[in-house]
Amino acid sequence: MKILAIESSSNVASVAIMDEEKVIAEYTTDFKLTHSQTLLPMTEEIIRRTGTDKKSIDCIAISKGPGSFTGLRIGSATAKGLALAWDIPIAAVPTVEAMAMNFSFTQCYVVPIMDARRDQVYTGIYDMKGLYPVEIMKQSAMSVNELIEKINSYGKDIILLGDGTDRFADIIKEGVLANVILAPSHKNRQKASLVGALGIKMFKEGDIESSDEHKPEYLRLSQAERELKEKQSNDNIQTND
Repeated sequence: MKILAIESSSNVASVAIMDEEKVIAEYTTDFKLTHSQTLLPMTEEIIRRTGTDKKSIDCIAISKGPGSFTGLRIGSATAKGLALAWDIPIAAVPTVEAMAMNFSFTQCYVVPIMDARRDQVYTGIYDMKGLYPVEIMKQSAMSVNELIEKINSYGKDIILLGDGTDRFADIIKEGVLANVILAPSHKNRQKASLVGALGIKMFKEGDIESSDEHKPEYLRLSQAERELKEKQSNDNIQTND
């Protein structure tokens, strides 16, 4: 089978075409252009450069979240549009789980962290002794102190990766009792090929959905939604007074 994979949950924009044997092509950038400027051109370019017949693509794998609200919406819209146009299903891959795929076949627990702002991270904890992640703690939003407590409760050495390391690595290393290994730069971020690898597995297991069914997984309200909720709460208090 052949799959088109898309990753847009953070500043990283990444597109890959791959099958069960190899990554045919991958295009990854990590700079300040918005995903609305990059994803579709990257997709068109990678298809053109590889001479891929769109009819040969069996599924689209998309990083479903958590992550940047804007990035997830753009990635989701791109995947839904292509899946609808090509009449193929979507494999909605958990973002943090795909990040853990950077480190298969390790004895350490793998802990991806994405900076979720407001002193929180999007994270999960995975056993990566094999090829695919085994979930120890499902992906969720939490404070760094909560994460440190979770890691210490397992008593395992960890590999830490993701853009959250830029801000929180020192705090985590100081608070975690076990050994903390920081991922090198070439294994420290999201990549479409990781999403694609899990997408192929999900497709073969029948864990897919239609374009109409797909939606991102944000894990928490957006800033605009939180501000609206706070405003409504304040209005209710004033009304009651």
